[in-house]
Order: sequence, then structure tokens, then C-alpha cells
Amino acid sequence: MKTLKKIASTALLAGITALFGMGSAQAALPIQHWTLANGAKVYLVSTNALPIVDVQIDFDAGSRRDPAAQAGLASTSAAMVEKGVRAGRNGEPALDQNALGEAWADLGASFDVSAGTDRTSYTLRTLSDPALLNKAVALAAREIGEPSFPDDIWPRERERINAAIKEANTKPATVVGRAFAQAVYGTHPYGQEVTEATLARIDTAAMRQRYEQLIQPCRAKLSIVGAVTRAEAEALATALLSRLPNPATCAPLPAIAPVVALTAPKDERIAFDSAQAHVFIGQPGYPRQDPDHFALTLGNYVLGGGGFVSRLTEQVREKRGLAYSVYSGFAPGLDAGAFRIGFQTRPDQAEAATQVSREVLAKFVAEGPTEKELKAAKDNLIGGFPLLLDSNRKLIGNVANIAWYDLPLDYLDTWTARMNAVTAADIKAAFGRKLQPQRMVTVVVGGKQAAP
Repeated sequence: MKTLKKIASTALLAGITALFGMGSAQAALPIQHWTLANGAKVYLVSTNALPIVDVQIDFDAGSRRDPAAQAGLASTSAAMVEKGVRAGRNGEPALDQNALGEAWADLGASFDVSAGTDRTSYTLRTLSDPALLNKAVALAAREIGEPSFPDDIWPRERERINAAIKEANTKPATVVGRAFAQAVYGTHPYGQEVTEATLARIDTAAMRQRYEQLIQPCRAKLSIVGAVTRAEAEALATALLSRLPNPATCAPLPAIAPVVALTAPKDERIAFDSAQAHVFIGQPGYPRQDPDHFALTLGNYVLGGGGFVSRLTEQVREKRGLAYSVYSGFAPGLDAGAFRIGFQTRPDQAEAATQVSREVLAKFVAEGPTEKELKAAKDNLIGGFPLLLDSNRKLIGNVANIAWYDLPLDYLDTWTARMNAVTAADIKAAFGRKLQPQRMVTVVVGGKQAAP
């Protein structure tokens, strides 16, 4: 990995120049897109700025598809992929976790698997030298298509996760997050919690079954950024998925019911022996494809996403000293991820800080931003846009999001213009459509006794 990191760091300036042009704040990032014969969708940004290739493969296999009784199946399955591969179909020997680690180290490449709420993601980073690239792709293909899910490793891994859960449950941040998610999402999978009980119902047979159902070439979205041509990218993508079973048909996955809007406010006070009270206020937000995304992004910067220049910070911290920091944010996904205001404060100040935060929110939803606030938000977000794309790693994340959410291929090229087009009236209207301050969840965790 040292070689890869050294090359990346020394070539970074050249990469930025190649991607943006000297002094340009507008990206020129042509994204090529096509579908493989197996149904997989490929998104490619071909750039020779760095001798590196980054790949991300996403499947609709996040925790939202976990059975409620087996919450945690997605994340544990992802972790177990890296514990070993079975003997290959071409006669390759089985490899355990140590052998895989050594193989990746010898290649100077990296491969990771993770599961979020919506998707399971495989990421590969390697040098573009054909000899190294081909070996890295071949090894990644084995981990993608031939994971062993070793029976002897899972009990130990489960105990490690159980220990982490027990430790997390001693922290107020865990308690407030769990209570908030359950109150906002109800029975929707977005609110499911991984517990010792759900882990006990997970075994390697369930992991293998889930894998067969969800990890199929026809369900893959591959994002590739780096020094490869389209022909090379097509060969790479085909090879990465070549060891997965390729069913004759690709039936649609079952639909997941949408997040349900709140019909009434919910207030919850949880006793916890802690020096600080942890407070979350919020509700379901919006799906990432919502056309109000740009207006909500700019508006949230003014409300609570802009740090020291946000209204919440001004009113809660600067004027009243009720919290050291306070923020707001949306978390859009395939469905309506939560909107949340969060802060920590002394338990005896929790009610006052909560009230002020609610008042700031209600005023903003009712009135929207001032023209001065909007200009400052645009200057900051648009001015910082190139920093979101100044490395292969950041660029692959943006391309993968375009692929995952089916955003326009010119999304990055038109981003600045779309931000500039947002008006204060647009923001007021968007916040009015999405947020209902009178019907929000409020969770306060802290203080040895719950408030009456």
C-alpha cells in the first residue's frame, strides 16, 4: 500500500488540474454509462490523472432488507465476506482471512465490503499497471463470488459484535440514537436495531441464502474511476462479477413500504446517568431523488448545517450559551431518511435548549432564509464544491451516488448552476413541504431521573 499511497499523493495536484482546469470551479467529468450482457450497469470516469483505478460495486442489499428478527444480517454478512473464500471453480485453493490479507498486501491494493441502510458496497483500489490490476481484479472476483462464510469464525465474530453492543449501550449517544430512530421510523426497516437477540438468530446459512438472493450480476451497479479505457473497464467489470451465479431471469426484489409521515408529536425523556443530556429533534425527511434536494441542502446550511454561521448556533450557543455545538441535517436515501437537529447540553438546560431549537426551526420553516443568508450559503457550498472531487476516492463516491440514485449523468457538471438557481422562495416552499415542526419527535437522554 505504501507504493500506491505515495503515487497518489505526489500526483494529486496534477489530478486536480486535469479534472478541473486551472482555476475552474466547474467540473468537466464525462461519465460513460452502459449495461453489460449480464444486466449489470456500469458508470465510468476515465482519467489518466493518477495511475490508479477505483471501483465501487453496489447492490440493493442494505439493512433495509434484513428480516426484523435478524436485524444485522446485512452488516454481519458483509463483514464475513472478508473472512475467507472457498476453493475456486477453476481449482484455486481456499483462502482464509490471513491468506487474503497477505495477498492484498502483496498486490499493494485494497478491497473492502460494507453494508449501509440501503446498499451493500464492494470497493477496490489498485494501481492501473495491467499486471497488478488483473491480479487484483481476479482476487476481488473471488471475494465477491466465492465467499466461504466460515462456520468456525462466525461464533467468535458474533461475540465480538455482542461485546461492542454492550459497550455502546453504556453511552447516552447510543441510547438517544436508538430511541430517535424507533420513534421516527416506527416499524419501517430504517428503524431496525441490531441486538444480542437478533444476532443470536443469524447463522452462516442465513448469510449464504441472503447472498444468493441479493448479490447477483443483474442487480449490480459498478462505478469505475481511473486510468482505464471503456473497453478495459468493460472487461474489468465483467471479470469482477464472473464468479457470481448468473440466473436466467432477474426478478424484481420485493417492494419495501415507504416511511410513514408522523401524524402527531412524540416526546420521550430517558433517564441516564451522564454529565450531558443528548437531544435529538426531527422527523422523516425526503428520498434522495426528491427535486427539492438543492433547496433543502442550501436551506439546511442556513438553519444548522453551516456551523458557526447557522441560525441554530447563533441562537442556542452564541446568544444563550445553552450548548457548545448544535446542528441540523437531512439524511436522504432510497426512502425518506430522517431530518434531525442534535445537540448536547447540561441536563438542567435541556428543556430551554430544546424550546429555543424548536422556535428557530419553526421560524425558519415559516419564513425561509434572508437574501444575505442565502448568498452566504451559496458562496460557501459552491466555493467548496471542487474539494468534493479533488481525489479519486472522493470522485468514486460521487459517481457511485449518481449510479445508485439514478441521477443525471451530467449531475456534477450542472451542480453549480442548479445551486445558483435556487431562490429564497424556493427554500421556504421546500421546507414547508418537507417539515412539520408541530409534529416532530423529541428525545432527551440524560440526567439521573426522567423529566415528569
